[in-house]
Amino acid sequence: MSAMRNVNWDRRTVLRAAMGMAAAGGLAACGGNTGRSSGSGDSLVQYFHAYGEAGTEQAIKRYAKAYKDANITTQWITGNNFEQKLFAALLTKNAPDVFEFHPQIQLIKSGQVADLTDIIEPVKSDFNQADITSHTVDGKIYGVRMIDDPQFFFYRPSVFEKAKIEVPQTLEELIEAADKLTTSKVKGAFLGNDITTVQNPLIWSAGADTLTADNKPAFNTDAVAEGLTQLRGLFTSGNLLLDSPTDWWDPSAFTQGLTAIQWCGMWAMPAMIEALGDDIGVFPFPKVGSAGKQSVTNGGWSMFVNAKSENLEAAKAYVKWLWIDQKKYQEDWALSYGFHIPPRTSIAQSATKLKTGLPAEGVKLFNEFGHFDNIGWTQAMIAAVNDVMANSVRKNADPKAQLATAEKKVDAELKKLFG
Repeated sequence: MSAMRNVNWDRRTVLRAAMGMAAAGGLAACGGNTGRSSGSGDSLVQYFHAYGEAGTEQAIKRYAKAYKDANITTQWITGNNFEQKLFAALLTKNAPDVFEFHPQIQLIKSGQVADLTDIIEPVKSDFNQADITSHTVDGKIYGVRMIDDPQFFFYRPSVFEKAKIEVPQTLEELIEAADKLTTSKVKGAFLGNDITTVQNPLIWSAGADTLTADNKPAFNTDAVAEGLTQLRGLFTSGNLLLDSPTDWWDPSAFTQGLTAIQWCGMWAMPAMIEALGDDIGVFPFPKVGSAGKQSVTNGGWSMFVNAKSENLEAAKAYVKWLWIDQKKYQEDWALSYGFHIPPRTSIAQSATKLKTGLPAEGVKLFNEFGHFDNIGWTQAMIAAVNDVMANSVRKNADPKAQLATAEKKVDAELKKLFG
């Protein structure tokens, strides 16, 4: 597979929601292509962000074309603000009928996404149950998981061996490894151009969490503050790649030798293997502080139905057809372009591409250290912690004060959502 291309937005670190942004400017440039140009039935519009793996856009349009009961138009949205474009469009009469996103409770509370329990219930037991949980509110399931995307650090065992470096188990060891591996041409580590992609793993690896089980802020701890201080040290050390031509979700910085260690996702494995053969390993975000535990982000994407669509039943029928009934397309989507873990247990169990070598190692880390989406952790909360990263790691503000400010913002959001 060729290297990822044509995407210049950070796929997993979500941006601020722009619920009030006018849609017109953002959507004029989106590439719209119909799945089918003629036929009977309803017309539906689906939104996808532009995946980096070659062949993905063609695949989604191919699936849409095979559907006979409606005309499907695909908006394949490039640029670095998919969330803003999506949220803006949802406020207009040009809103998509079907769209991909992550489970977030404000979409349910505002009546934006349809209850899909009736289409998922018959196959519920064949889904990864953590995915079902992350899409469930008050016993109802909103959204169908399409792919699970574990993220971890990639490295080259031969390079570690030559430098006499063991795989880092703690954040201190990661910082030491980055120092040893930095040369005039290669930086020791790459955590993404704005570093926000590691904010959740930093919290989890410090033994904390984004929210408690009863939806209270859980990230403002001394261990998280200490982790931020350590990251600030790494940021100023000169050992971190800070201005990569491609961001963390693209493997180019690693495959082209700009960095010795890169945070990235399982989706990039085929491109990495093509470039570097089997001299690649993965390890979780290391332990932060004495009470911490290694962690892996389980990102991914889910398909939602716009509850305000004029073609609500037709939209649900299409989502059921593609993401529940068509296992061959679900398998193709998960395994033929990048590598993703199929959320359907039966497909994951038969996925031979994930059974050996690097992908098998990724699946093992996913199962052992993975943290799934928390539906209560919303766009505004993500933005509050993005600010903590920007101010304490990039600008040297006091981490404890930054965490306290973020906690207030998150608490205010939670009160709005949960009372």
